[in-house]
Amino acid sequence: MPTDHIVKSFDDDLKRLDNIIAEMGGLAEVQLANAIEGLLKRDSEKANRVIASDKQLDALEQEVDALAVQMLALRQPMANDLRVVITALRTASIIERIGDYAKNIAKRTVAISQAAPTGPTKTIGRMGKQVQSMIKNVLDAYITRDAAKAEDVRVSDTEVDDLHTSLFRELLTYMMEDPGNITACTHLLFIAKNIERMGDHATNIAENVLFLVTGSAPDEDRIKGDDSSFVVEADCDSKTKATS
Repeated sequence: MPTDHIVKSFDDDLKRLDNIIAEMGGLAEVQLANAIEGLLKRDSEKANRVIASDKQLDALEQEVDALAVQMLALRQPMANDLRVVITALRTASIIERIGDYAKNIAKRTVAISQAAPTGPTKTIGRMGKQVQSMIKNVLDAYITRDAAKAEDVRVSDTEVDDLHTSLFRELLTYMMEDPGNITACTHLLFIAKNIERMGDHATNIAENVLFLVTGSAPDEDRIKGDDSSFVVEADCDSKTKATS
């Protein structure tokens, strides 16, 4: 992909887009790590810091939007350059959503920290680390224009889906065994879903990278391994048969 243009300021703008995306990705990765650490340690102060830091991502997304619009209006980019601008716009929006999910986890952590410990938070920690790794790898793929690494991120999302399905079933068991666990476990269910959605967003960025490098979206849909929507029905059926 050519990088040098007659107008040097255009190259500077393209590099600035990459730098902002890299900065946003690093912030989102840190937000997720801090949100998970706050959850595991029941640290409401750390959770509140995650909530407050979300404004940084919002500001950076606005900066990408403004720069991209300016480049489209003044430079009228074509071909590869146009893909860079479009991909930056899409990716900035996705990273901002990842930050929102980290903020949601932090908000629920504040509520959970006020109740008695319950539920398999260690599994949530494993999910969080997996997604954190996906975010790091996909941002590396974005900056280096590495299509193979982006494809690896798409494939790795099935591990997060499997963990989410397993965790969903485990949390339902906690709630059925003791109704007193329902409130805390409900918060954990939403947290697990937030993390699973972060993994989905990381794969969306990976697909953006493939578009950026190859000029086309992936030919095949990504395989989803999340069966949590079928767990409730299956568990309820087994519960009914056991009591009949």
